[in-house]
Amino acid sequence: MSGKVNLHVGSIDEMGKRFVSAWHRLEQGKQVDETHLTFFNLEAMLSTLSPKRLSLLRQVHWQPISTIAELAKILGRNYKRVHEAVTSLVEAGLLERDKDGIRTPYDKVQAIVSPDA
Repeated sequence: MSGKVNLHVGSIDEMGKRFVSAWHRLEQGKQVDETHLTFFNLEAMLSTLSPKRLSLLRQVHWQPISTIAELAKILGRNYKRVHEAVTSLVEAGLLERDKDGIRTPYDKVQAIVSPDA
């Protein structure tokens, strides 16, 4: 676990501009070590990062978890709902899940929402 992930609400064009900017910096020999995830609308970001899912992320950040059943028990929540949340957060890139368990790949998550989002 290291670094930070920047979450954006924006368009494919904005996502492309960030990619091109990183590409140009690499071509200039500059170090580029950044991660960006883009949601195409605010509703999608807020759905993915609901208060319960943020609580789940915090728990996994503090203590990597072996199984969804263990996580559901720690959180005192329904297994099915925790499974859905973990799946959604893995798909968004905010959790990693493999044979070794469930963990957060980042130390910090920063959300960036433009006024027109």
